[in-house]
Amino acid sequence: MKLLRIILAFIVISALGPAIAADWNSRLADAAAVPGADDRVKALMDLYWDWQLDQFPELSTLYGEPGDHGRWTDDSADAIEARRKFQRALLSGAESIPGRELSLERQLDYTLFRDQLQLTVAGFAFPEELMPLNQMGGVQQDAAHLLAIMPARTRTDFDAILSRLSGLPKVIRQHVALLKQGLKRSITPPRVTLRDVPGQLDGLLTEDPFKSPLLGSFSEMPAGMDGDEWTTLRKRAETIYRNDLDPAFRELRRFLEKDYLPGARKPIALAALPGGREWYRHRVRAFTTTNLAPREIHELGLREVARIRSRMDEIIRSTGFAGTFADFTHFLRTDPKFFHTQPDDLIREYRDISKRADAGLPALFGTLPRNTYGVIPVPDFSAKSQTTAYYQEGALKAGRPAYFFANTYDLKMRPRWEMEALTLHEAVPGHHLQISIAQELPDVHPLRRHGGYTAFVEGWGLYAESLGEEMGFYQDPYGKFGQLTYEMWRAIRLVVDTGMHSEGWSREQAIKYFMNNSAKTAHDITVEIDRYIVWPGQALAYKLGELKLKELRARARESLGDQFNVRVFHDRVLEAGALPLNVLEERINAWLAGGGK
Repeated sequence: MKLLRIILAFIVISALGPAIAADWNSRLADAAAVPGADDRVKALMDLYWDWQLDQFPELSTLYGEPGDHGRWTDDSADAIEARRKFQRALLSGAESIPGRELSLERQLDYTLFRDQLQLTVAGFAFPEELMPLNQMGGVQQDAAHLLAIMPARTRTDFDAILSRLSGLPKVIRQHVALLKQGLKRSITPPRVTLRDVPGQLDGLLTEDPFKSPLLGSFSEMPAGMDGDEWTTLRKRAETIYRNDLDPAFRELRRFLEKDYLPGARKPIALAALPGGREWYRHRVRAFTTTNLAPREIHELGLREVARIRSRMDEIIRSTGFAGTFADFTHFLRTDPKFFHTQPDDLIREYRDISKRADAGLPALFGTLPRNTYGVIPVPDFSAKSQTTAYYQEGALKAGRPAYFFANTYDLKMRPRWEMEALTLHEAVPGHHLQISIAQELPDVHPLRRHGGYTAFVEGWGLYAESLGEEMGFYQDPYGKFGQLTYEMWRAIRLVVDTGMHSEGWSREQAIKYFMNNSAKTAHDITVEIDRYIVWPGQALAYKLGELKLKELRARARESLGDQFNVRVFHDRVLEAGALPLNVLEERINAWLAGGGK
């Protein structure tokens, strides 16, 4: 979900996008004047969907929708202000709709649409746009990821790719302008988290242009294309790379090393920035869809860590291992039997687990997605600073499968005992199943089909890990310990994220706490902690979402007794796409009140 998460984050913070043409303002006035509350909601949602695809052309590519696939978003200061003005006006139009006049069918659309706009507009108070780049994302990573998923079959496809390649230097210049403004105001990511970014740029800059990830689409001539035409296209790509891209990315690297990294802030807490405490609370609310205070989340995390630790201790005793928790986790981190020695073997085992998971789905779900997914390695140029794995959604309309990216960097950090839980989270029954079902929902507005509430999406991914026992996984104590390690990982997030950004914890304190309560490897833990530093609040969503899903399942089982059917329950959870946790709870309660019919 990496690329989608980054693009959607740009939308929420309203930092990117081209200037609003007069036509959009005119269309907004027309939509706001549509008679009838139901029709007006739909008109405004249709407008917002079209506007997003126009303002964020990357989304058209990601979703497989028609659009200008040769263009990037415009990151200029004028564009930022124009878009914010438009969204404020759109919110005013939404808030003017009398909710009491809406039908039951349209009420959910309206609530989600209005609340998301309110959250977006509230976020304008915080200058997220001044930090468009960190070790997790930015033009040095996102450009190659987007270019890699663009269709590359026809002359038209390649013209769009070449257009995007030509437009990248402008994107870089605009990002540098934002970074300079942030540097001037001391609004930057912490310096310690940026250490690998120059190396990420090095991964794009190759002596042979066609070995750069940016030109990956030109590695093989498509079937049916004329050879002379292919030669011409490759020549154009090489020229753009040598004359424009290489100099632009080298200048970005020079700026980062000479100015940005030395001037980046030392404190790690978001609270260290102006308005940082309010900023963090806003992010917590946005990612968790709850009104929980950071302190409440911190204390919940401490309780969850203690509960899961007790279960982990039981597993250790069941193995007959003679030693402490630290001894056991050291054993798991170092014994050669838990590690592959070849990247291909790691990927092959992930694929085997995925096929076994596919076979277990019909017993737990009545509705399954049509789109497929594959398992491939994280690209080498970004692997060192990337997390263990991530999911990239597909686009059935564009004929593009989804992908589960597994990190093969430093295989000594990729234990086999974590592979089952990770696969269930990223592929099925986790992200691929949930996101693909949402994409394929009939009669649901595209804003909702493609919408993402992190607490729901990532909460579902963590909940999916817990379904492993019902699917025949975790048959040995090490696999079960791996599943508990992953659950512990998300509980630890509640403690260390709030600890660093609200409770005054240091980075070293957070790493030590993680190490003392988990079998995750040292490299993974360091990458994770740095992720929480640059994405404050995002990591809280996983555990809070999972806890709510488990609570609702327990409530349904108690309410329905012998009539409880897990396949029906899962279908009810997923049938409306991603939702805020309170809205999901209201829907499940209404279903139970009707006898689970």
